[in-house]
Amino acid sequence: MRIGEIAALVGLTTRAIRHYHHVGLLSEPERRPNGYRAYSVRDAVLLARVRRLTELGLSLDVVRNALADDAGRELTEILEELDADLARQEADIRERRRRLGALLAEPPGATGPVSPALAALLAQAPRTDSPSAAKDRDYLTLLDATGTGNEEMLGLLGTLVGDPAVVELYERLDALAEAPTDDPRIAPLAADLMAAVPEELFAAIPEDGVVVTGFKEALFAEYAPAQAEVVGRLMDAFMDAFMERGRG
Repeated sequence: MRIGEIAALVGLTTRAIRHYHHVGLLSEPERRPNGYRAYSVRDAVLLARVRRLTELGLSLDVVRNALADDAGRELTEILEELDADLARQEADIRERRRRLGALLAEPPGATGPVSPALAALLAQAPRTDSPSAAKDRDYLTLLDATGTGNEEMLGLLGTLVGDPAVVELYERLDALAEAPTDDPRIAPLAADLMAAVPEELFAAIPEDGVVVTGFKEALFAEYAPAQAEVVGRLMDAFMDAFMERGRG
């Protein structure tokens, strides 16, 4: 058989067969006096097997290994590994579709793709139009998306956000939007916010979970000057408590 004939027989292109020759997957047959390659039935059987294996998702290197006479791994072993890998992919796709379905079911303006644990916590948060509360929900979503916070840490933070008494603290922070940085309400509000932080939170923070300088600067830029002063004092007090907890 010529290359075009064997290609049509096994359902491959002549280009693919030439590539298999180039990578050493299929030995080039001897040429006839007229210069054409003469392919045998054995070549056709080998190419048919190559096609079936590559259609299953095996790379050419793995196929070459599987088809080797002596040194190659058992084909059954390779196919079992492929089956296990496909099963993992299938489970991953099912989970992604489940999460996608939950997102599609959300009402307009919802938070967006978050973990099930955080979604449940945010759903319990009291309804408020506070811009400061909205910022905190965004920060929780960021922690969740980046993996910065573990489930225990997110749960404690989510509980804090969901506390109805915290809404008043958010509203007090909102009220500082037009205030100067020496406003007398700043220090008491920072202290009250710190007092609302669960003690267990410090133990849940991973050692590498401390906020980096670049993020702090970006965070402060989200607030008006007096509000940023409150947030800065809160973060300083938080870090002091975190370090003290670590020394203890």
